[in-house]
Amino acid sequence: MAEAKESPEENMDLQKEAPVEDLNKALEAEKARAESYLASWQRAQADFLNLKRRTEQEKEETVKFSNAMLILNLLAVMDDLERALNSISTHLAGLTWVDGVKLIYRKFLAILEAQGLQDVKAVGEPFDPRYHEAVLQAEGEEGMVLEEVQKGYKLHDRVIRPAMVVVGKGKKKEKVTEEGEKTPEEKGG
Repeated sequence: MAEAKESPEENMDLQKEAPVEDLNKALEAEKARAESYLASWQRAQADFLNLKRRTEQEKEETVKFSNAMLILNLLAVMDDLERALNSISTHLAGLTWVDGVKLIYRKFLAILEAQGLQDVKAVGEPFDPRYHEAVLQAEGEEGMVLEEVQKGYKLHDRVIRPAMVVVGKGKKKEKVTEEGEKTPEEKGG
């Protein structure tokens, strides 16, 4: 019944190793927790920076487009002014008040352009539903804008009013029937 007795030195080593192992485990657990907190903090910081950037961007766009409704309403006045100037007869063209109205129109247009207003190019361009609104189709090159009924405008590269246009639907080609009669046939291009 002789049990092996541990020597006091071995006992001391075991007592020393046990707290060191516990401390190492505690240290690893704390390191893992610290890394978790650091990762959470970095995500929170990135989220905050994204929120700040998005808020600044929205603020800039709000300032940029705050006048959009006013400008959109002024476009109707500008359209009327353009129609009036285009309908002036030749015998009135040299009068000073006509020149004054033309000058007012140019100043009005310059002010709107300074706010970021730009024309939408239409005639001769391929029809693009992002910039054009087709109101009619006519004989002409298929898919091309043939005529502009109402000007379209962009404000800072955002369309605020699409151009109302006439779009080509292709040319008609006469087809000779067996009886020798000519009938119209549509042809693209």
